[in-house]
Amino acid sequence: MLNEGWTYTDHVTAADRGRTALDFYACRYPHSAPHLWRERLEQGLATIDGRVADPEAVLEPGQVLQYHRPPWREPEVPTDVTVAYEDQDLLAVVKPSGLAVLPGGEFLKNTLLTIVTGLYSGVAPVHRLGRGTSGLVLFARSGRARRALAAALRERRLGKTYRALVEGLPATSDFRIEQPIGRLFHPRLTHVYGAAADGADSISDGRVLHRDKVSCRSLVEIGIQTGRPHQIRIHMAAFGHPLVGDPLYGVGGRPTRKAIDDRVVPGDGGYQLHAMRLELGHPADGRPLTIQAPPPPILALPGECPDCRRQGGNGR
Repeated sequence: MLNEGWTYTDHVTAADRGRTALDFYACRYPHSAPHLWRERLEQGLATIDGRVADPEAVLEPGQVLQYHRPPWREPEVPTDVTVAYEDQDLLAVVKPSGLAVLPGGEFLKNTLLTIVTGLYSGVAPVHRLGRGTSGLVLFARSGRARRALAAALRERRLGKTYRALVEGLPATSDFRIEQPIGRLFHPRLTHVYGAAADGADSISDGRVLHRDKVSCRSLVEIGIQTGRPHQIRIHMAAFGHPLVGDPLYGVGGRPTRKAIDDRVVPGDGGYQLHAMRLELGHPADGRPLTIQAPPPPILALPGECPDCRRQGGNGR
């Protein structure tokens, strides 16, 4: 079924003075070619201060542009979401790989947020995972939980541990990665995140759980002190051990030339990454709380959790 469509709103700034509506959209949203933006404008799908926008209309600071995207058919997504923990303040669910947490791009209704809010009213996600990442996502169910968890994130008191399958055999069993992460130019998108010397400080602590010398791959566990976009994917690639199957990030922690040529976007999956443990102080009384979601078989240790996909999560 088609969704209801969406309206995208932009505000014209001083930097946009003298630019035409067509130039504005073509430069701001290069994922669509200029001729496609012209067609949309000529169809009356965009307005300037509520009036239909002519493609050659010259913009002035303060004006409000709105693009009214018609309803579209969203890609199919997995919907097997399970509950790992819940009480009156918190809800933790296990997200499958391939399901976006929030609306964006081609996904408006086919998201984790839609699924969860359809079952629990008034919940708000505390953090997010990449579309290709599986595992725990925490939601606040009360005002005090939203405030407490926002503070915990700012103060780095919300522990998040992941499992990942990476290329190569790291030389050390325990490692710390402190590669800054920032925005990088991308010819199709406005930007992507990657390793950047002038980026935001980012810290990941990891340990090798298993090295497979035959496949030259390793199973690692990673705890992140910061929550930058795609942090583990970028950090492990910068460390010289990209995630197995990652279509975007190569050694060095930046998009590869092949990824750019193939029009790969950050949400594309194929890699193996699972958010398996959250550690926090409960927002009601501060008591320590650990919530877990066993990893899928490909990320399990030999002999560990032989049928993880059907076990669900647990809290204690």
